[in-house]
Amino acid sequence: IPDRSYAGVYQATIDFCKANGALDPCTMGSVSNIGLMAQKAEEYGSHDKTFEFPANGTVQVVAADGTPLLEQTGQAGDIFRMCQVKDAPIQDWVKLGVKRARATGNPAVFWLDAHRAHDAELIHKVKRYLLDHATEGLTIKILSPVAATTFSLERIVQGQDTISVTGNVLRDYLTDLFPILEVGTSAKMLSIVPLMNGGGLFETGAGGSAPKHVQQLQSKNYLRWDSLGEFLALAVSLDHCADQTGNEDARVLGKCLDDATGRFLDEDKSPTRRLGGIDNRGSHFYLALFWAEALAAQTDSANLQSKFSTIAAALRASETKIVEELIAVQGSAVDTGGYYRMDDAKAEAIMRPSATLNALMS
Repeated sequence: IPDRSYAGVYQATIDFCKANGALDPCTMGSVSNIGLMAQKAEEYGSHDKTFEFPANGTVQVVAADGTPLLEQTGQAGDIFRMCQVKDAPIQDWVKLGVKRARATGNPAVFWLDAHRAHDAELIHKVKRYLLDHATEGLTIKILSPVAATTFSLERIVQGQDTISVTGNVLRDYLTDLFPILEVGTSAKMLSIVPLMNGGGLFETGAGGSAPKHVQQLQSKNYLRWDSLGEFLALAVSLDHCADQTGNEDARVLGKCLDDATGRFLDEDKSPTRRLGGIDNRGSHFYLALFWAEALAAQTDSANLQSKFSTIAAALRASETKIVEELIAVQGSAVDTGGYYRMDDAKAEAIMRPSATLNALMS
């Protein structure tokens, strides 16, 4: 575990499963996360906040006048990562926790350990800023990470959802742990990060296997990356656009994309596990087809309906030919013009191998 302070989270999960059996993805609840991230809050990987102990001893964080604010003992070779967070992000974080609890009716749990100096200060602020919000009828708790893990798992096995409100490091860990328990990977998880000035970041997990995907693309011209999380992120970004600007066509686009994604799941159009089936390119074709058909069928926007009716029919009529063209290129090595930074023209040619689909999109 990169941060031993949170090893207990994983041990509590293991112990719970030993005592209660494996979790059932079909019936288990979910744990969403609200992470303290704004203004580089607890940015644990930053170079100017990370230090290696040169010898056994104590590291101190001191004020400008030399007053020690916190200290930590360690051994030679230990890594110390300095946590800092400003007041405004804490206020926003508490507000988001309360807002989400009210919107969902689920308990919001602040994962904070009163025995850690940094967390103890956060607890004081959380209690103070909770007073600024209407929390009647809401379940809001402050629990240590181990206690919060057990509390969440007890709800999970009953099919109940829980909101975790955590610092930046735990956010990183929990948005891997719980999606992996539920759907086997963090790559199918949607991450929504509201920004303090009204914007938003909408993204998905990487699943931890991107190098394997790139290597297989280069050696076999087969990209098995599943873009499901990206489809979810695009839909909520359109919803956010509609909320912020009043653009109702954006709202229709987002709703129809959600409908298309549901159909994508129902018809299992994710990349197959081996060559000969559709890969990421085939998945994108089917999403485009389902999205266009949803837009052609809806009645909330006559403008979008007229724009997409023709292309939806054309994509459906050419489905067999397009899929055949997408699959036909598999099996041979391709030159991407680079590994970390590919050549744009070469990458575009690789990712758009269907002449039929290209003609329809032009």
